[in-house]
Amino acid sequence: MPRWPLVAALLLATAGGTALVTTQLVQGDPASQGNAGTDEDTAASAEAMAARAEIADDPIAPKLAPEGYDVTIISYSDYQCPFCRKIHPELERLAQEDGKVRIVYRDWPIFGPASEEAARMAIASQWQNKHRQFNDALMRTDGKLSSEKIRAAAIAAGIDFARLERDLEARGDDIDGVLRRTAIQAAQMGLQGTPAMLVGPYMIPGAIDYAGLTRAVAEARRFNADHAAGKEA
Repeated sequence: MPRWPLVAALLLATAGGTALVTTQLVQGDPASQGNAGTDEDTAASAEAMAARAEIADDPIAPKLAPEGYDVTIISYSDYQCPFCRKIHPELERLAQEDGKVRIVYRDWPIFGPASEEAARMAIASQWQNKHRQFNDALMRTDGKLSSEKIRAAAIAAGIDFARLERDLEARGDDIDGVLRRTAIQAAQMGLQGTPAMLVGPYMIPGAIDYAGLTRAVAEARRFNADHAAGKEA
């Protein structure tokens, strides 16, 4: 399976410890890349930029995209993952306080059927412009998910449940497709589980606190400024 040159190295010291963000995605044999230049040179390559754009701009993946955003966070998560639930309010806080961060939600349901049911419904909710509310309600649901809890979260989010069911049926192929693409990407990136995030060119393979998250966004902005001739990371 090919491995993509998506990310550069970044060491984030946070209140909760240290998160090492590494360059691990190279096309072909990693050993052959030893003299390819710095991590950021690799991350700024046309191939790396195109690979990140393919992930970020998937037409079916739900997005929070404020006008004039300058950094993209791609979030791989599962609604039953306790660490995803822990980092969710930090992402919400970042979106509110920063105002220039795009968040792309890549649902990766790895915790069983209830996770897949929640992911499919969350993706479908975007066609009634309720994804952010539903995503928040699901992330704030306690304990293991069930169909009853997912429906309660939908009601709390103001979802028209009859329309949601129609969208699930009508857009089933689209939803299957984005879930399949997300799983393939996760495998290509060597992800071991959720949460995982791409912050611009940097990968955070696990949970991180708010200080570390804002530092990663600042570093992504620096990267974008240094490589302004290329596409937005």
